Amino acid sequence: MMHRSGPLDDLLVLDLSRALAGPHATMMLGDLGARIIKVEAPGRGDDTRGWGPPFRWPSADGHAGTDADAGPADEQRRESTYFLSANRNKESIALDLRDEEDRETFLALVDRADVLVENFRTGVLERLGLGIASLHDRNPRLIALSITGFGHDGPEGGRAGYDQIAQGEAGLMSITGSGPQDPQRVGTPISDILAGMYGAYGVLAALHDRRRTGIGTLVRTSLLAATVGVHGFQGTRWTVAGEVGRAQGNHHPSISPYGLFRCADGTVQIAVGSEGLWHDFCHAFGLAPNESGVATNAERARDRERVVALVEEVFADRKAAELLARLAEVGIPAGRVRTLDEVYTWEQTASQGLLIDVEHATLGRLTLPGPPLRFFDIDGGETTGTTHDSPPVLDEHGDEIRAWLGGPA
Repeated sequence: MMHRSGPLDDLLVLDLSRALAGPHATMMLGDLGARIIKVEAPGRGDDTRGWGPPFRWPSADGHAGTDADAGPADEQRRESTYFLSANRNKESIALDLRDEEDRETFLALVDRADVLVENFRTGVLERLGLGIASLHDRNPRLIALSITGFGHDGPEGGRAGYDQIAQGEAGLMSITGSGPQDPQRVGTPISDILAGMYGAYGVLAALHDRRRTGIGTLVRTSLLAATVGVHGFQGTRWTVAGEVGRAQGNHHPSISPYGLFRCADGTVQIAVGSEGLWHDFCHAFGLAPNESGVATNAERARDRERVVALVEEVFADRKAAELLARLAEVGIPAGRVRTLDEVYTWEQTASQGLLIDVEHATLGRLTLPGPPLRFFDIDGGETTGTTHDSPPVLDEHGDEIRAWLGGPA
């Protein structure tokens, strides 16, 4: 492993998690420079190593091959693109926590760790004799992050949680889709990713607290908590106003016009988020901003269908490129809907460091989505780390880690 710099480069994180929420949290910490040691089950590893297609295999020329390049005998050599998405900047060691020797290796790692992350169902670690309380007794400075599906306690504590189940149970699907009878999941595993983000956020707070107390703490979050945590205005819409938000397609329930609008050759998105922007928009496209029923945002939001019809009428004879140019000229926030291949070939995406190249142990050079944070000194010079490690193959660093444990602490 190369040494990577960053604000957390003096920390060791022990990653016992699998699938996505926990691995996303540890990947965030690894992006910030922490050393992440991922503990995986021997023989099979993280669940996501089997989640596919698509998979990639090593090809004869040392580059990543496609699904079509492999035969049945190659299955053990395949790498899941799902796994690759959540495990950059980590080392892998395979340990069977029921095996005495592997257990001792794990406990030696605990003794050196600053943070431990796990997303087992409630009670699993305790049944293994490795409950957080006992690990904390060994290492009082240890900070633990525990991520569950619906919380560790309460009437449904310990219930298994997967992303789509959580999206439904936490209300997100009820406000996503073309209408109330068309609930839709978000196109990425957003509940998992949010739980990982909130978990990493909690770990950073616990690390700050440890600087004052010298003692580690336990941080808990869940897919349920993380999803409810981003309800935003939809939450207070119910808790304060008593109004239940429902799916209503690609238009905002409280701001108008704000959404996706048809034009001559496709669609454009606009966000008219203030009365000043509404007046600018109307003057640019020949509408009357003070006409009864559309003069204020509250009126426009109540009669959204009328506003959509007005906007689409003036857009009907204009092509998207022309519209976007005019909207930019006027100062109206606007954009188009890009496909993912368009996003990853967009110069703006590359300019923000959102693509990184890594050298994989078996697949060769890969391009991966990069970290979403950048750092600068007070004079504006960028200090963001630019070196990254590829997601590991199973047990890639096992011998190296055992040798390190045999040296000085």
